Amino acid sequence: QVQLVESGGGLAQPGGSLRLSCAASGSIFSTNAMGWYRQAPGKQRELVARIISGGGTNYADSVRGRFTISRDNAKNTVYLQMNNLTPEDTALYYCNALIRTTPTTTYVFWGQGTQVTVSS
Repeated sequence: QVQLVESGGGLAQPGGSLRLSCAASGSIFSTNAMGWYRQAPGKQRELVARIISGGGTNYADSVRGRFTISRDNAKNTVYLQMNNLTPEDTALYYCNALIRTTPTTTYVFWGQGTQVTVSS
């Protein structure tokens, strides 16, 4: 089986920065797209940023220019550098990965979530 383990959440002041990490481990043949979603209280889960194995990225309009997603393919790890944080970024952040566990089998996996709180 595959596990996604997130780290790096916490409390930040408005204008501050945090860096999230998510490492995939287990029965991995290859890792395709990896990304971050978030869910604030009373709201639907939304895509924050996504990166494919070739390095292409896409971002939510609300974070473009402030957040940067990157990945280390050798470590099956994805990062989210979050700068110039605002209270509206407060949410539970989930790692997401499209992983091929065999040459012909692909699954979507989710992390357990890491809380990001932006407050003065």
